[in-house]
Amino acid sequence: MKILYAIQGTGNGHLSRARDIIPILHKYHEVDLLISGSQTDVELPYPVKYRFKGLGFIFGSKGGIDLVETYKKNHIKVLLNEINSLPVEDYDLVINDFEPVSAWACNLKEINCISISHQAAVVNKKSPQPNEFDIIGKAILKNYAPVTAKYGFHFKAYDKNIFTPVIRSQVREQLVEKRGHYTVYLPAYNDKRILKVLMQCGDVNWQVFSKHNKQLIGYRNITIQPIDNEAFIKSMASSEGVLCGAGFESPAEALYMDKKLMVIPMKGQYEQLCNAVALKEMGVPVLKSLKPDNIEKIRDWVENGKTIKVDYPDKTEEIINTILAEITLETSKKPTEVKQYTVKKFRNLILKKIIAQI
Repeated sequence: MKILYAIQGTGNGHLSRARDIIPILHKYHEVDLLISGSQTDVELPYPVKYRFKGLGFIFGSKGGIDLVETYKKNHIKVLLNEINSLPVEDYDLVINDFEPVSAWACNLKEINCISISHQAAVVNKKSPQPNEFDIIGKAILKNYAPVTAKYGFHFKAYDKNIFTPVIRSQVREQLVEKRGHYTVYLPAYNDKRILKVLMQCGDVNWQVFSKHNKQLIGYRNITIQPIDNEAFIKSMASSEGVLCGAGFESPAEALYMDKKLMVIPMKGQYEQLCNAVALKEMGVPVLKSLKPDNIEKIRDWVENGKTIKVDYPDKTEEIINTILAEITLETSKKPTEVKQYTVKKFRNLILKKIIAQI
């Protein structure tokens, strides 16, 4: 079977998961890879056939998405050119990890597109949801990459099509120990804000990994270094605990390694709000923001925080094979005519989808 595996390139989680899924697909199938987006610090050790700008979000420095930079970096005409140019009809199956170009290309040509992602689990009605009514955030999550079937990964198997996290082999193979430091990854905050708060959060060593700094610096009991995948994993594996955003992969890996965990969901990120609710239900402390008002809570977590026991067995190959076996292939419907989105048609379609979900 000829498969297009399309992966979101904003953030590190999607590509981290893909590193373990790709060799499984390669065992029995011909696989082409697509990556869209540019804010990742993880590289794939496999050739990538398609690289697109896609529709990315730009991390800010005050705890959320930088909407101005996001708007500047995204060009609707470029996105539509990418969608219109992608030959999804050449594949027997399109597998999508929250990637918009392939999803909308399949939508245009009425071709099956299968989601295997964390987001597919988050939008499931049986997964934890925040009390806050965020119609825009929910609409973005549901319509960013429209698909025809959804299989998801979450902190717990909340439904039959939801599985526990893919813990990459690189993490499973780490020597887990405790050397006294705490690992920090908060990409939506600038280094100055992180330093200001952590300097007052106890006399422990903080190893901060930053998207805003290009060199290693140290200040008292805090080190700040650029994101490096191997260094970050080793830091987590030897830490006492992990303070990070309420994404999916980093919290899941911290839980798997039996580390104390505290999370701060990114502002304006509905997915992270959902993750925070799920983690809070499991007993993980959640902060609304990184600010001086929360210093005592961080201090208490350092001194008295507990680990949360989870069971994340290595069943990635079994899960992927189960998903592929369940999919009924109406092998790609070959379009009888070349279809393309215009800006007007694309905007009207998105608006129609959002209105239908209100």
